[in-house]
Amino acid sequence: MAVFTEVSEREAGMLLRELKLGELRELRGIQSGIENTNYFVTAQDMLGEREFVLTLFERLTFEQLPFYLHLMKHLAQHGIPVPDPAADRNGDILHTLGGKPAALVNKLAGKHELAPGLDHCAQVGAMLARMHLVGRDYPRQQPNLRGLAWWNETVPVVLPFVSPAQAALLQGELAFQNHVAASSAYAALPRGPVHADLFRDNVMFDEGRLTGFFDFYFAGVDSWLFDIAVCLNDWAIELATGRHDAERAAAFVAAYAAVRPLSAAERQLLPAMLRAGALRFWISRLWDFHLPREASLLKPHDPAHFERVLRQRVAHPILAASL
Repeated sequence: MAVFTEVSEREAGMLLRELKLGELRELRGIQSGIENTNYFVTAQDMLGEREFVLTLFERLTFEQLPFYLHLMKHLAQHGIPVPDPAADRNGDILHTLGGKPAALVNKLAGKHELAPGLDHCAQVGAMLARMHLVGRDYPRQQPNLRGLAWWNETVPVVLPFVSPAQAALLQGELAFQNHVAASSAYAALPRGPVHADLFRDNVMFDEGRLTGFFDFYFAGVDSWLFDIAVCLNDWAIELATGRHDAERAAAFVAAYAAVRPLSAAERQLLPAMLRAGALRFWISRLWDFHLPREASLLKPHDPAHFERVLRQRVAHPILAASL
């Protein structure tokens, strides 16, 4: 992620010692993303060198963060390959560094697969379904903070920065999503903790095998269908055009449904949720692009990408029966 808050080697070393993880060997800022301050941390103890990811949270508060961190701990303890937050001697997994809330998690093995094939999509679909099922008994509650309420608040803020045609699309789609959210079919959607940001760069593979999901800091309680839609809008599209890739989408959905079959309401609302997923990221990218915060390694994403995806989803609805 972009480095908003500088962390010294002394500060990082003190945290490692407090967590009994050894001595600091290397501290490197991570240059992708725009939400939090992240560093790769290499520590050494009697067992050798280990790698971690240190995150300082720039927007999330001490009150909000236990939901995310304990969700990761819950999933890790139930066999889902996600980063496991390190605890201090009191069992606390939320720490303070540089006056900011912070967490230290193990670094997952492998690398991103930015040109996924059918098998990659199937593995992500199956693991997402497993994650949803494991999350059913997670006791903490927190809404998706980038859900419909946030869209309603943020669209008026970004409208001055877009063209009349873009403004019409934003306002029209927002009205459509408010209408969908008021429907009985939407109320019937199965819900629980969702990742809500499971793009290609938040999944790791090692020699073709999925080794983990990470970056849960947009997670919240929402419809599982929204989580599926966010994934399909990244894993099963042509990045250059936003066009739907039917084969990859079918592989993803079939693998997901083999673990957790989709309900009738989910099949009915898949086209609407695909539009919702595209709208959510178009809004957030417009916001980050036109109202950026200062950071030493800030690289905002191009908002035009999810405008293209949304226009594709509106013009060419994807029915569940086609997958």
